[in-house]
Amino acid sequence: VLLGCSPGIRDAAERADRVASDERLAETIERDGVAVFLDRWLANPLRVGSIIPSSSALAQLVASHIQRGADDYIVELGAGTGAITRGLLAAGLPEDRLVLVELDPAMASVLAKQFPGVQMIVGDATKLPEILPARIHGHIGTVISGLPVLGRPLEFQQAIVDAAFAVVNPGGPMLQYTYSPISPLPRKRLGLTGKLLGWATNNLPPASVWRFTRAEVAA
Repeated sequence: VLLGCSPGIRDAAERADRVASDERLAETIERDGVAVFLDRWLANPLRVGSIIPSSSALAQLVASHIQRGADDYIVELGAGTGAITRGLLAAGLPEDRLVLVELDPAMASVLAKQFPGVQMIVGDATKLPEILPARIHGHIGTVISGLPVLGRPLEFQQAIVDAAFAVVNPGGPMLQYTYSPISPLPRKRLGLTGKLLGWATNNLPPASVWRFTRAEVAA
């Protein structure tokens, strides 16, 4: 408490204290997120996929290719430390139109603290039709996947693809980012048409973004 100061000075000091407190909280959340991310990578590299969290360049690339109507939602699978999420929000996506699906409860807790206005669902991405709220069914413009699908069993890849296209709008895409120079999904075997949208070369490691649609509705 600042004794002997005018109300204006006290108010300014209190505002400065609140800003500093908010910045410290944001730094703690981000630091904790990276720590949890690395811990999960060490425990299960195949599930997490990369030891380095995604960069803002990759987030911008993903955000530039989302497809949605004014009232549509975007669903992000495997948000990690929230780098892609931040890029989507920075690009103008309303918080209340973004749904994050994360299997790991610890990562989900960190994400919920970072993005309190975004809907957080802890669950299995292969079960999207069951775990997503009924109110958003039929109103999902794009599904974004940060899940490590490259080299995984075909059954797992099929389950992710089927879940994504069961909830996305007819003709809507699934965006998948990957750290490989080849398609992260076997398109013909999964009944998909895929297109390489671009590279984030200053990501570490360099990452590409692919757009997948069902072959019968591919543009």
